[in-house]
Amino acid sequence: MNFFRILFLPITAPIKFIQDNFKTVFFLTIIFIVYNSTDPKSMTKPNLQTINLYGPIMDADNILEKINKAKNDKNIKGILFNINSPGGAVAPSVEIAYAIKELNAVKPVIAYASGIMASGSYYASIWADKIIANPGSMIGSIGVIMQSVDASELMAKIGIKTQTVKIGKYKEAGTPTRAWTKIEREELEKVIKDTYNMFVAHVSEARKLKPKDHTKFADAHIFTAFQAKEVGLIDEVNNITSAKTQLQILANVKKPIWSKEDKFEKFMEKLVSETISNLSVKLNGLVAF
Repeated sequence: MNFFRILFLPITAPIKFIQDNFKTVFFLTIIFIVYNSTDPKSMTKPNLQTINLYGPIMDADNILEKINKAKNDKNIKGILFNINSPGGAVAPSVEIAYAIKELNAVKPVIAYASGIMASGSYYASIWADKIIANPGSMIGSIGVIMQSVDASELMAKIGIKTQTVKIGKYKEAGTPTRAWTKIEREELEKVIKDTYNMFVAHVSEARKLKPKDHTKFADAHIFTAFQAKEVGLIDEVNNITSAKTQLQILANVKKPIWSKEDKFEKFMEKLVSETISNLSVKLNGLVAF
C-alpha cells in the first residue's frame, strides 16, 4: 500500500496542494496570465479600433454598442470595420448603416471586406469614408427577398388542417399553410419593392451613383472585388494592411496603437454568430436582403 502511495506521490501531491491552497493558486494564476499578456504597448491607450462584423446580421445591439463606445472614446481617432457577412435582417442592417454614418460624422471610418460584403452587410458599410475589398472577396447582392413554403399538400397527406380567425384581408399574407392568393402576393411585392427602392436610394446617395442605373450595380448582382470597383460599389481592391494604413492617415495618427478585442468576448461573439447562422437557415419570411 505504501509502495503505491509513494509511486503516485508525484501526481497526488500537487493535486492535494492545489486543493489545500485553491485561492492562492487561483490568485497566482490570474497574476501570471495578466503579467504575460501585458506588454509596453498595452499600457498605452489605443488610438485606432477594429470592429468586426461577422456572420448573419440578425441583431444590431452588440455592434451598435461598440460603435457608440468608439464614438464617445476621445482616445480612438479612427475605426476599421472588418466585414465578412452575407447580410441579414433588414432593420438591424439599416440600423448599423445609420450608426456608421453618425460615427463617420465625427471620426474617419474605413470598411474592409475581408470575405463577403453582401446585402445587409454592404448596406451597413455604405457610409464609410472608403470601402476597400480583399481581392478574393465577394460584394453586392443588393436586393430583397421574402420566402416561405406551401405546405398544403404535406398537411393534407398527414391529415392536418388549419383554423383561422382574422380581421383584415391581408392578415394571412405570407402564410406557409397554403398557396398565396393574388392580392396577398401583390401586398408582399409592395413591401419588397419599397424596401428595395430604399436600399438603392441609400446606396446611390452614399456611393454617388445614379438610381436609374440600379440594374448595373444592384438588382441582386454578385460581384468580385474588381467588378464591384468597376460599378462603383467600392473604392479600392487591396489588403487589410493597406486599409489600416489608410485609416491611420485619415485619422492623422503618427504612432498607431490598435485596440485589442477581449479574447473571451471574441469567442462568445463567434459562438453566438455560428448559432444564429445555424438557426437563420431554418427561418422564413421578410428577414433578409
